Amino acid sequence: MAMESKLHIAMLPWSAFGHIIPFLELAKFIAKKGHTITFLSTPRNIDRLPQIPSHLAASITFVKLPFHKVDGLPENAEATMDISTPLQMSLLKKAHDGLEPELIRFLESAHPDWFIHDFSSHWVQPAARNLGVSTAFFSIINAWTYGFFGPTDMLINGTDTRCKVEDFIVPPKWVPFESKVAFKIHEAHWVMGAVKENESGASDTYRVGMISKNSDVIIFRHCYEFEGQWLNLLNEMYYCPVIAGGLMPPQMGDSSNDNTEPWISIKQWLDGQKQSSVLYVALGSEVSPSQNDITELALGLELSNVPFFWVLRNSSQSGKSGNSLELPDGFEERVKGRGMVWKNWAPQLKILSHDSVGGFLTHCGWGSLIEGLMFGHPLVMLPFVTDQGMNARVIEDKQAGMEVPRNEQDGSYTSNSVAETVKLVMVEDEGKKFKEKAKELGKIFGNRELHDAYLHKVVEYLVEFRHKSNE
Repeated sequence: MAMESKLHIAMLPWSAFGHIIPFLELAKFIAKKGHTITFLSTPRNIDRLPQIPSHLAASITFVKLPFHKVDGLPENAEATMDISTPLQMSLLKKAHDGLEPELIRFLESAHPDWFIHDFSSHWVQPAARNLGVSTAFFSIINAWTYGFFGPTDMLINGTDTRCKVEDFIVPPKWVPFESKVAFKIHEAHWVMGAVKENESGASDTYRVGMISKNSDVIIFRHCYEFEGQWLNLLNEMYYCPVIAGGLMPPQMGDSSNDNTEPWISIKQWLDGQKQSSVLYVALGSEVSPSQNDITELALGLELSNVPFFWVLRNSSQSGKSGNSLELPDGFEERVKGRGMVWKNWAPQLKILSHDSVGGFLTHCGWGSLIEGLMFGHPLVMLPFVTDQGMNARVIEDKQAGMEVPRNEQDGSYTSNSVAETVKLVMVEDEGKKFKEKAKELGKIFGNRELHDAYLHKVVEYLVEFRHKSNE
């Protein structure tokens, strides 16, 4: 590669591992193309990152930005997995904003060709532009989520334009095609908080609005083969170009770990189950279910009589503040043999790829949906916050899964609603359509050649327009 085409790219993700890991995967892909990466985050987050492959170690440098303590955050809380309340989330964003001075000093000294950042860093573009550093917003969230919240000016104005629950429970008027993308009433109450200024001094929608106004390009973890019309819509609504980065289906990882714990114990249990019979259950590291949520989910899994493997990492185990969650008395003994509750980290991709797994009960984070569908698994969907509800609507509309019914007003669900949904997707004749549709989508979601081609185009764009911010 000619020296003049070699890039130095700096990256700063939002302090959530659901964001940090896709940023790291993007960094590794770009590094494989011969470019140099500086990956920035807080000290504790960098220390918790997985090891970089040895052949890329010389191309990716990690820089720890000082994390300034904010009153109200738990001790050593530097990521969303370390917190448990909406107030703490706002304070974490405030702490993230405190990275600005050190980040600007880094840009001044290192002067990278590109700075790739997350929704949280809306303040960086003016300084980067003055330094001649091009900026790209990399959205690890799909295009319909941003399309739902509207054009740039509406994002910036926030509550001046959308201030009622009714504004969020139907597809918005600027979406010109038929869609089921909308929130339910209990979700809309939460979403209204996202359009209001929080303890950080800015709303989430304001951050995204300023980014879409000032970025040189926005890269979405999305593809045209699945709901591509949303990418076209964003190109019409945003001031800067919008390009697809593909779905970035994750790699399985090093097979040398196959003979180590915890995989040996997990595989032994899965090997004892019938093919495609097990429901894998995982709500991710970012969701904070209530005790009642856990109780009803557990009793629902018990009532379903479907084999399940449940990765349950509650607040005390994941490092979050707050009380530990408890399973119903006698639950594990009653489901012994048919159900396994795993209370530590588990290799999700390996579990999903096992022959005995035939479905996935998920919180519907975009990364988890990609991982489930890349293996063609039908989904039992139990969304909680942010984009998860809209994601569930899209997948249910595609008939690749079914959402667990909830009370429209308060969002509660029952053990019966869990059991009935699980049985429908996993064992009943009516659920065959979900399995067939999920396998069809697996041909898109699991097509690594397709999605790598998207990333090739992203790198080509970064090379061609490296100094666009100077124009």
